[in-house]
Amino acid sequence: MAIILFTTENKIAHVSLHRPEKANALNVAAWFELESIFREISENDGIRVVVLSGGESKHFCAGIDLEMLMSIATSDIKCEGRRREQIRKFVLQLQAPINAIELCTKPVIAAIHGGCIGAGVDIVTACDMRYCTDDTYFTVKEIDMGMVADLGTLQRLPKIIPEGIAREMAYTGRNVYGPEAEKYALVNRSYENKEIMMTEVMKAAEIIVQKSPLSIRGTKNILQHTRDHSVHDGLQYIAAWNAGMLLSDDLQEAFMAKMQKRPAIYKD
Repeated sequence: MAIILFTTENKIAHVSLHRPEKANALNVAAWFELESIFREISENDGIRVVVLSGGESKHFCAGIDLEMLMSIATSDIKCEGRRREQIRKFVLQLQAPINAIELCTKPVIAAIHGGCIGAGVDIVTACDMRYCTDDTYFTVKEIDMGMVADLGTLQRLPKIIPEGIAREMAYTGRNVYGPEAEKYALVNRSYENKEIMMTEVMKAAEIIVQKSPLSIRGTKNILQHTRDHSVHDGLQYIAAWNAGMLLSDDLQEAFMAKMQKRPAIYKD
């Protein structure tokens, strides 16, 4: 049975975590499945935006399945150096699916409900936009497990919310509920319930679908570059980017649509 559900409709990809019996705690199979799906989406020209949700589970994601973590501790490798090399390799393998979300060429919108715990926070911080319900809570749970979060939260969260709040979450492991998450811009908006949230998320996705897909992909690329570089480097990069991408069929279609007072229709 699939652990990650993946469907497409009207150029929108719907990706849902699907392990309700485990509150969407993700095992090894789920991680590899998640990476494969987002790599496929990134290369699929028929998809223009992604909605990532926790499906019908009580929680968006309860983190990493503890059985998977225990498998590291029970390694039968005797050599301490080789054992630690294996752990490093394992951590990098777990980082890869989350990196695939961030590097996906299409915008990824997270629709979050219930608990977003541990690895769930890693996942949503790699998304472009986040929406949640008021009763959603975000927890950097690794600190309560005697470990340091290692899949991206400590790298991405301080670039999304105020650094002091990110440190507070990481040091205390406290729950941050939807309205507070909105206050600190961890989420774009927090909604009263899941139904309202999904309606609004789909509205945002449908607006993105109507835009030039070449421009959307370029805008995401530029925003990612901007986050990690200086203003000067960013300006140099966008100049080179538009030297290669500006004179496109999408630009011509946008002008023609404006002149003819009709919606623009862009090729995939």
